[in-house]
Order: sequence, then C-alpha cells, then structure tokens
Amino acid sequence: MTGALAAGLLAGYGIAVPVGAIAAYLVSLTARTNLRTGACAALGVATADGLYALAAVAGGAALAPLIRTVQTPLRWTAAAVLLALAAHGTVRTLRRRHAPRAAEPELPGHRAYLGLLWLTLLNPITVVYFAALVLGGGETVSGTAQRAVFAAAAFAASASWQLLLAGGGALLGRALTGPRGRLATGLTSSLLIGGLAVRLALSG
Repeated sequence: MTGALAAGLLAGYGIAVPVGAIAAYLVSLTARTNLRTGACAALGVATADGLYALAAVAGGAALAPLIRTVQTPLRWTAAAVLLALAAHGTVRTLRRRHAPRAAEPELPGHRAYLGLLWLTLLNPITVVYFAALVLGGGETVSGTAQRAVFAAAAFAASASWQLLLAGGGALLGRALTGPRGRLATGLTSSLLIGGLAVRLALSG
C-alpha cells in the first residue's frame, strides 16, 4: 500500500509540475478573478489527472494503444481550444485595460471547475503517461485497494500543485492591479497560451 501511495504521489507531481498551457491559463484566470475561482479551476485540473490515473491503473496496457489511435484529433482539438482561449484573453484584456479591476469573479466557480476539467481531459499525453507508469511499475500497483490509493495520491499531488499555482495567480493579481499591469500580464498570458497551442498542434 505504501508503494502505491508513493507511486501515485510521484506520478501526480510528475504530470502536474511541468509548466504548460493549462498552468499558464490557471495563473492568468486566478489573477484576473480571485482565489476562489482559481481554486475551483485548480481542482478541475486535479480531477482530470485523478481520473486519468484511475483509468490507467484500471485499463493498463489496453488503454495506451486505444488513446494513441485518437491522439491526433484530440491534439488538434486541444490546440484549437487553447488558441480560442488565447484570442479571447487578448480581446478581453484590450477592451478592459482602462476599466477598474472587478471585485467579483468573472465566472462562477463551478464553470471554472468544469472548464479546466474538460480542457485537461482533452490532453491524450496524460493518460499515456499514467499508463506507461503503471506498465513500468509492474507489481507496485495491483489490486483494487492499491489502485484506489494510487489514483487518490495522484489527485492529491496534482491538487496541491495546482492550488499553489492558483495562489501565485492571486498574489500576481493583487500586485498588478493597475491598467498597465493587467495589460502586460493579460497579453503575456495569451501569447504564452497561443504559443503552447501551436507547439501542441505541431508536435507528433
């Protein structure tokens, strides 16, 4: 059981820590709304990681080839969604650069949660990553209880990191409340997300 716990924690941090488009969007979202909205979005990302971890330990070797067959359309769909987010963020930043900072979140917490959950689930690399870990781990994760522990640990690890990113976004939002600060962070975030979307589309 301890081995499954350690493996799940390592797997969760392994997929969560590398900074990508999801992390950039999470920080930007929290910076322009508030910590509550960012925390809901962070838990959406962590839920997707936990679900993929559970699917990987449940399906094992059968899942990776299945996901690889639809990897290209999923990659293009994810890239299109990220480009749309980048464009939307740019337009919103330019329109609101002289407006006072809103005190209330721009979207409810449940919408932030579901939006980031869906966006993270589009990433086929996540399930292939977890499936590869399970295949390489051999007997480390076997049995219903150990699989549940592995998935829960992966969720907890991912959640702790995503919440840390959301906290960073909240601090950034408080520090850069002026029009120029919001303009710079908004455009930088959109540019980063757009660049990562192009990289995702061109990869593989």
